[in-house]
Amino acid sequence: MATVNNQRILRPYRPSDKMRDLIEDNSLLLMVMNRFGISLGFGDKSVKEICDMQHVDVSTFLVVANFVSKKIYEDGRAPLLSLASLIDYLKRAHSYFLDYNLPTIRRRLIESIDCSGADDVALLILRFYDEYVTEVRRHMEYENETVFAYVSELLNGRLDKDYSIQVFANKHNHIETKLEELKNIIIRYYSQQGNNRLTSVLFDIINCEEDLMLHCMVEDQLFVPVVSQTEAEMRTKACSSSRQPEVADESSSVAGSLDILSEREKEIIRCVAMGMTNKEIAEELFLSINTITTHRRNITNKLQIHTPNGLTIYALVNKLVKLQEIKMG
Repeated sequence: MATVNNQRILRPYRPSDKMRDLIEDNSLLLMVMNRFGISLGFGDKSVKEICDMQHVDVSTFLVVANFVSKKIYEDGRAPLLSLASLIDYLKRAHSYFLDYNLPTIRRRLIESIDCSGADDVALLILRFYDEYVTEVRRHMEYENETVFAYVSELLNGRLDKDYSIQVFANKHNHIETKLEELKNIIIRYYSQQGNNRLTSVLFDIINCEEDLMLHCMVEDQLFVPVVSQTEAEMRTKACSSSRQPEVADESSSVAGSLDILSEREKEIIRCVAMGMTNKEIAEELFLSINTITTHRRNITNKLQIHTPNGLTIYALVNKLVKLQEIKMG
């Protein structure tokens, strides 16, 4: 059921739905769209049209949008997620909280309480908030620098034997809980008559608390399971390759299959063979990293080659690259 006639969409969102209907159904999806880098001005275009135009993986966007809106897929199984797209989403969320939302709340908090030193409760509230923001920053920087870097290596075919996503999952705490405590402290102990600014910033804190809770749930229930699955698949392939040489199998099975690739896919395989990362390929071909990731997934599906080494052999056998162009070691 669409939002026509002021009715909410009861079923999961679909690629054919109008993008503007999703916001009418759930205004929280404005934040989801922002974190996927989707700009407004949808007109009557569909979700798929907007995602394609703005180089966003439509399946990943819909999985997150349906998750945030608590919509259940009829068969119980969500479409496949793009890990690269999901990491971009989570990084943008971190930037929003650290660079905009939390500093804005602090500025508005200072404007709404007496920070002159005359009110001890006000100073303690501000100190509590500053310590909380420091904790959030430490939490998100760890994810940016360690967790997401680890997963990016996975996407490049490298499995770290000394780390796994379970290390992150085991100590991942929901960072919104202390914000709830701050909200309760203000409500219970800070008394000011007719303080519209304080009421407004308290409303901002409540919204931020809910936003952070949803963010942590996306990490726990979408991000971690997909990474765990990716790790398991890579370990299985590593075990298989120890019994049967992977490079030899891949090179022999794909020779002569050049015609099933698009010209863009051939360009990307050539770049991989030359030792370029997804980021470097994106810059070389003037494409987004999400687009490169999608192309590489399509290449894997077509050729059933899962490693950079395998693609290098393929490129050499099919004369997409010369031996002297291949990055060795």
